Amino acid sequence: MRRVFLGVDCGTQSTKVVLRDPATGAVVAVGRAPHELIERDDGTREQDPAWWIDALRSAVRDAVRGEQFDIGGIGVSGQQHGLVCLDRSDRPVRAAKLWNDTTTARECVELTSALGGESRVLELVGNLMLPGYTAPKIAWLAAREPDAYARTVRMCLPHDYLNLWLTAQFVTEFGDASGTAYFDIRARRYSDKVLAAIDNRRDWTRTLPPLARSLSVVGMLRREAAESLGLTAGIPVSAGGGDNMCAAIGCGVVSAGPVAVSLGTSGTVFAYRGEPAVDPVGEAAAFCDSTGGWLPLAATLNCTSATEWVRELFAMDHAEVDAAVASGGGAGLTFLPYLSGERTPNRPLATGVFIGMRPSHGRDAIVYAVVEGVTFGLRYAMDALRRAGVAPTEVTLIGGGAASDAWAQLCADVFELPVVRPVIVEAAASGAARQAQWAVEGKRPDLATAPSRRFEPRPGRELHEAAERMATLREIAGANRI
Repeated sequence: MRRVFLGVDCGTQSTKVVLRDPATGAVVAVGRAPHELIERDDGTREQDPAWWIDALRSAVRDAVRGEQFDIGGIGVSGQQHGLVCLDRSDRPVRAAKLWNDTTTARECVELTSALGGESRVLELVGNLMLPGYTAPKIAWLAAREPDAYARTVRMCLPHDYLNLWLTAQFVTEFGDASGTAYFDIRARRYSDKVLAAIDNRRDWTRTLPPLARSLSVVGMLRREAAESLGLTAGIPVSAGGGDNMCAAIGCGVVSAGPVAVSLGTSGTVFAYRGEPAVDPVGEAAAFCDSTGGWLPLAATLNCTSATEWVRELFAMDHAEVDAAVASGGGAGLTFLPYLSGERTPNRPLATGVFIGMRPSHGRDAIVYAVVEGVTFGLRYAMDALRRAGVAPTEVTLIGGGAASDAWAQLCADVFELPVVRPVIVEAAASGAARQAQWAVEGKRPDLATAPSRRFEPRPGRELHEAAERMATLREIAGANRI
């Protein structure tokens, strides 16, 4: 019977499951199941946690497909920052508010003011109070849905909820917890001052999950969950982590040096540090990683969510989009890709804007402008990481968008850095499986040795004017809230 470790990634659009060979690091099977999404024009982005459990069942069965495996451990990666509210029977009280929900802008302002301003918030937790984070979601719930808040006994993050369903253990780990804005990333503990600012009457010790080491086994697969998944009870389950933390494990960002850029629904830029790395401006997140170190990270809300929007708008296939990106676009056309507001920079109420439109700009020029705008957004995020002490010399490109050669080359040009695209299957799910093996065996497993493609920045690309136009648009978005 083949021995494998099972990794789960519960993302925004779907749940992915991989089976990873512990000896070679190769992914031997993949399963997927889609998610629905509740979205409204006011910035609401929510999902029913029951959908995640249903998708997990489907994805596990899709990966296993009736074969017999010796599963050495399970690791769970989950979309960060989501707020899952549970009643006294650990049933969800309402839909979970997700990382890309921007309805909490007012609560961010109020909490920041109550705590003494942005500088004080950075001192307390290492991160600013941003709409995507969990803390303002709790304040939002208390203010806007007091009945649901009153019925809430426990609160956790999406990956914690899946671990609870798998093991009956209510626990979290440092990496995912560091994305809540009520967790002190330097001391690695909950911030009493921030929690008191949210609600000084609630028993937070009872409400929030205890903290466990990331590289630990937090429980065993319970019988009911095993039967539902078609697996054997008693499989060790690791602490898991947020999707970005597990993607870092999956692509080898577990020591100083490489910088990863993920082209997913959101765009992320992250690197490993052996000590806390705080951006003095607060645009780069000062997260812990899910191995025991730290993971400075900057995220943009609009990445493949924007490129898929324009692809579907013109009913194009991915090959047609690649051709449009490779064409170099239309001179002077620029797009600010803030379709869902933006997190880096913090523009929760901003919108998407085209500038420089001419009758000569056709479909391909518009598509190129969208992809270019998204890429410049990631460059802005990388500059935020530099302020936190990261010195990128090479970029490892991952995520669904990384499959495009044309986009990878554009990344090299815009970042002005070499881009390496390793062959990684589902980085976050693979990282969760790798973490599970690490926790069970007590040593870091090797990555799969796979060939990678390399893209060098092309000299002489006329991108400086586009960069200047993007900077101007960002300033306008900040001043006028467009």
